[in-house]
Amino acid sequence: MRTSYLSSLIFALLAGTSLAVNAATSAAPATTPADVAKPAISAPLGVQGSKVNLNAASAETLQKELSGIGAAKANAIIAYREEHGGFTAVDELIEVKGIGKALLDKNRDKLSID
Repeated sequence: MRTSYLSSLIFALLAGTSLAVNAATSAAPATTPADVAKPAISAPLGVQGSKVNLNAASAETLQKELSGIGAAKANAIIAYREEHGGFTAVDELIEVKGIGKALLDKNRDKLSID
């Protein structure tokens, strides 16, 4: 009986200590000099704020930033832009082969022509 009581007491003491140590560490996360002085990351070419400029974005940027745009559609957008001298409105994107109204509507808030 005494051994069982002593084992339970030691277990409770170790569990309480473990909880106290873990709570103290998670309450105050350590900051490193790298966290304090992070350099600004520049946006990819053709991205202004959170919008993708259809007249300046690379095919890679179009693929990464827009939903449903793969390599073929990104290259088609670039080809259309080069052939027609740039987009005059976001809605003109629908003229690109492979881009439909649904795809345009899904990405409309991410697009600009500035």
